Amino acid sequence: MAITKVRVQINGVWTNCTKNTAGQWACSATAPALTSYNKTGKYYPVTVEVTNDAGTVATFNDASATIGSSLRLTVKETIKPVITLVSPTNSALTRNNLQPITFRVTDETDGSGLNLSSVVLTLDSTQYKSGGAGVVVTDIANGKQFVCTPQGTLADGNHTISITAKDNDGNTATIVSATFTVDTTRPVLNVTAPADNLITNKAACTLTGTTNDTTSSPVTVTATLNGTDVGAITVGDTGAFSKALTLKEGANTIVVKSTDKAGNFTEVTRTVKLDTSVPKLTAATISPNPANASASVQIVLTIT
Repeated sequence: MAITKVRVQINGVWTNCTKNTAGQWACSATAPALTSYNKTGKYYPVTVEVTNDAGTVATFNDASATIGSSLRLTVKETIKPVITLVSPTNSALTRNNLQPITFRVTDETDGSGLNLSSVVLTLDSTQYKSGGAGVVVTDIANGKQFVCTPQGTLADGNHTISITAKDNDGNTATIVSATFTVDTTRPVLNVTAPADNLITNKAACTLTGTTNDTTSSPVTVTATLNGTDVGAITVGDTGAFSKALTLKEGANTIVVKSTDKAGNFTEVTRTVKLDTSVPKLTAATISPNPANASASVQIVLTIT
């Protein structure tokens, strides 16, 4: 018996083999473009067809006794998954001391998929994994979205994020690192003028004060007079500010607000009364009148 033809089929593609000097039949075939991870058994079955000079054809495949396990081709993808940090973004400033970390990990279409157990978020020195406390995982196209909520309040100041992940074929994603700042401290606001409950006869009034914030300066200062925005207020390098106002007759309410970059704010309210009325003397009596020298006299005045 002489072998006249040998060919190999992988993923529906046949490749003819040739006999080499060692007496073996060999061929060079191209592996499928997609990973075998999603295939039954996680491999591509290989079929070998051998024909002899009598025209007898013998076929062998992954299910053949003894040789079947050798006819199973494992194919691995080479594209690494992608990690995308959603929030907080790098260098973000937040006043939430339980700031959730949201990120996504995706693999290519028809890839081996995300190895869920490989995904690790390190927040400062604490690790968060799928199935752990504070971790919520949802499906998205070609991957997963993770929302990791700190299990203890974060101190004011800088915090670091590091995220790692792999796909099921062992490709490692590029590590994503970021920092963000927690600021829960309200700015200091001191309104030096006008004094609260001031009564004045001058409509012109100057709002003055100082403000500062040690964590996320500079701050912005806004104010309303009787519910109306008074316009831009410039805060100097020292934190001092001033704004000319015009009071209305009667009660006036001034609300001053200092806001830092994280959105924390402090408000101070001042009530000022403008009274431009002029006192009038409408009646006067002196009794007795005339009066004796050095005598006591009674004076009664009516003033409106």
